[in-house]
Amino acid sequence: MNIALIGYGKMGKEIEKIAQERGHNITARIDMQSGDAFDGEGFAAADVAIEFTMPAAAYGNYMECFKRNKPVVSGTTGWLNKLNDIKEQCENKGQTFFYASNFSVGVNVFFEINKKLAQLMNGVSGYEVSMEETHHIHKKDSPSGTAITLAEGIIDQLDGKTGWTEDQFPKDNEIQIEAFRREEVPGIHTVIYDSEVDEIIIHHSAKSRKGFALGAVLAAEFTAKNKGFLGMGDMLKF
Repeated sequence: MNIALIGYGKMGKEIEKIAQERGHNITARIDMQSGDAFDGEGFAAADVAIEFTMPAAAYGNYMECFKRNKPVVSGTTGWLNKLNDIKEQCENKGQTFFYASNFSVGVNVFFEINKKLAQLMNGVSGYEVSMEETHHIHKKDSPSGTAITLAEGIIDQLDGKTGWTEDQFPKDNEIQIEAFRREEVPGIHTVIYDSEVDEIIIHHSAKSRKGFALGAVLAAEFTAKNKGFLGMGDMLKF
């Protein structure tokens, strides 16, 4: 399979390494520092594009891909106010887009555990739920897309919680998310149910970018064979 990389930072280079190990070709590397472009021969030869850039650039990158009818796999977060536009492109204009706030297979198992725990806790009184997330100092958005996905999973299952906040003093209907930025931490997410007598904690800690990169390449392989608006649930069959 031919893959175009949009964004060639640390994550892009890790994706390239794993893609090549799995027998794929990188035909374009589109980045501010690279010479490749959307209208180049390398991008034209790609079967799918993998996009990991910045929130401000992501939507424009997707549109460039759609102009050329290229399927997109994206892990960029912080742009979801335009998600409905992307879904409309897939549903009504024949485009293909695979989005995940986190491509780690382990994190997506964690998402399912989180939803199940929230379902169980819905019938239990005396517990207050909160979250913590920690990432490297280069991450631009806060809280992380993974943290937002976790919060949304809780809100879907837990009566009385209708939103999330980073405020120090959340309202009763809000889940507090504390976001920390430290050194080169790949990603740590913790969900806490606290009561007067005990606390229940579920926790996921990434050891490197490798799990995210492998998931993105697996998603590209899946996207090349499927159509529409796709996600990890479609690929992993949860």
